[in-house]
Amino acid sequence: MSKEPMGGRILITGDGGQVGDALKQTLAPLGELFAPALDVLDFTEPESIRKVMREFRPRWVVNAAAHTAVDQAEKEPDLAFAINATGPELLAAEAKGLGAAMIHYSTDYVFDGTKKTPYVESDTPNPLNVYGRSKLAGEAAVTASGVPCLQFRTSWVYGAMGKNFLLSILRLAREREHLRIVADQHGAPTWSFDLARLTAHAIEQVERAAARAKCPLHEAAGAVSGIYHASGAGETTWYGFAVQAIAELQQLEPETKLATVEAISTAEYPTPAERPMNSRLDCSQLEKVFGWRMPDWHDSLKAVFQELPR
Repeated sequence: MSKEPMGGRILITGDGGQVGDALKQTLAPLGELFAPALDVLDFTEPESIRKVMREFRPRWVVNAAAHTAVDQAEKEPDLAFAINATGPELLAAEAKGLGAAMIHYSTDYVFDGTKKTPYVESDTPNPLNVYGRSKLAGEAAVTASGVPCLQFRTSWVYGAMGKNFLLSILRLAREREHLRIVADQHGAPTWSFDLARLTAHAIEQVERAAARAKCPLHEAAGAVSGIYHASGAGETTWYGFAVQAIAELQQLEPETKLATVEAISTAEYPTPAERPMNSRLDCSQLEKVFGWRMPDWHDSLKAVFQELPR
């Protein structure tokens, strides 16, 4: 049996998640998609990963599956590592065997946040919590597999569906009179659809490069393999994000009485998992290699409000 996968097939993991659902929109023009439900592709069951990969034989594997409940991960580290590290390791091994290429998403939480300027890809990771350690282990496992892979580190992902900070804030702003939000953790919100658009762009670029060079896909992908930072442009704090989100909601619903917001310190809002104080990512390498600049987070936030159910 040939190792070259059937052309155009793209496997998307993480069906039902923010990024996974956005990918189904942006990747639809690029090939035959398969986004198996969680009971079909179960990252805690290695055999289900092998079965899906060997039956579908994708040309691209886009891994948007992740255990992202940061505080919950402190209580269930084995599950976090199974989904964020062992699962991607198996996917990568299977993809390499097929001659496929891979896209994998990681996080700003691989860093400890002590740097005073935005992090670049070559900065030494030092995660503060189980979630960050599990995602770093996933990065390392995918790299060690040798599969051609673009790994996009992102931050503060949100969207119009699922569970995320934006939707929680909008709900609480309607339910409560006053909110207290951490104002000393710095980073950039990233719209899930922006990540999905970047992914489609990167796949198209690699496919075109393979066609021009008349080489196998895995060779073209290998030429740009590596870790890239990909978060919304600009920066803010969780407090700044909340204030802007509530302001956008107030414009849409001028008659609705919404909560006031108070800025507090991390020390005033203890959580099971420690968070980095600086989550800012330097995304210049993404622009240099792929010609892609992530949109400013303010602009993306405005766009998301057009997607929210009324």
